[in-house]
Amino acid sequence: MSIVVDCDSHVMEPADLWRTYLEPRFRDRAIRIERRDGVEHLIIGEQSVLSGALAGLGGAHHDRAQVFSGALSYEDGCEPASHEPAARATMLDGWKVDKGVLFPTIGLLPFPTADQELASAYCRAYNRWQREFFEGAPGRVVPIALINWHDVDEAERELATCLKAGFRGLFVPPEIIDGRRPSDPHFDRIWRLCEEAGAPGCLHVIVRFTGGGSFASWHETKPGLVFGFAMGAIGQLIPALGAMVTDLLFERFPRLKIVSVEAGCGWAAYLMDRLDEKAEVFRKLAPMPMKPSDYIRRNCWFVAEPEERSIGAMLDLVGEDRILWGSDYPHVDSTLEAPILIRQSIAGLSPARQAAVLGENARLAFGL
Repeated sequence: MSIVVDCDSHVMEPADLWRTYLEPRFRDRAIRIERRDGVEHLIIGEQSVLSGALAGLGGAHHDRAQVFSGALSYEDGCEPASHEPAARATMLDGWKVDKGVLFPTIGLLPFPTADQELASAYCRAYNRWQREFFEGAPGRVVPIALINWHDVDEAERELATCLKAGFRGLFVPPEIIDGRRPSDPHFDRIWRLCEEAGAPGCLHVIVRFTGGGSFASWHETKPGLVFGFAMGAIGQLIPALGAMVTDLLFERFPRLKIVSVEAGCGWAAYLMDRLDEKAEVFRKLAPMPMKPSDYIRRNCWFVAEPEERSIGAMLDLVGEDRILWGSDYPHVDSTLEAPILIRQSIAGLSPARQAAVLGENARLAFGL
């Protein structure tokens, strides 16, 4: 029987998660929310990384204007299904969705600390809580591990622990890490674990609009909400995935799976054509054993947005088993109508293709 899998959903971490799940020696520096002069601040590594309108980290069930007014708290932005396993299962029942792939929310924010022991402890604490979450909703959620990419030794240990505990994927930040691309051989120990476990690396957009880089410089001109939410994802995901192909990550790990999350799918075929064209032009100077498009067809999956019009074309051009869908629940730029909208978007496809997009392709991508 076919299944339905939401391949991009999130938890809203309880505000006391890190105070509860961190090892005792780190708890005085726990990630937390503090109110200062009437304004909420998200504290990570003893720095305020976000302030005001923290309900916007979630908030899909609220009016957007109210969310961004600052009148709502972080807790207001967290409806029960975003942090309670039983409530999540009930929501999935109402959506007629069998499983949801779970990504962090606060855990996606870069940790602004040079103390890598602390950063690694943050990741372990999140994973401890996440393990309890998916054990509290057995068979309904697909947990994704969080690791500290700045400490490869500890990251390898934590990922191995998570995979043994039943996590089915790894969050991969689509950015430069200590001067290295995620596809740099420096990180091959992490990729080897993913390949051996059949657990995909999930490139997921992160909230970082400062600190250099071409997209950051655009955003620093304050172009507004539409630009930020629309362009942030592809501004990060396209370079990250393109580098994985041209750095020959998939030549080193031919069975490695990569899932592109929260950036849509319509750009996939364009990237394939673009890389193929330049690979052919420079084939004598930068030879590649396979065409870039062949690596993408073999190793990559793309999570479609609920209202994308190009899903059928991507099934033709990228592969019938390569396209997934996601709701982005419960973030402020998502919609609670996502399960209805994706079914409407693919209604003109064959029954087999509808089943593939709704969940059958997720079986292959996440090894369900």
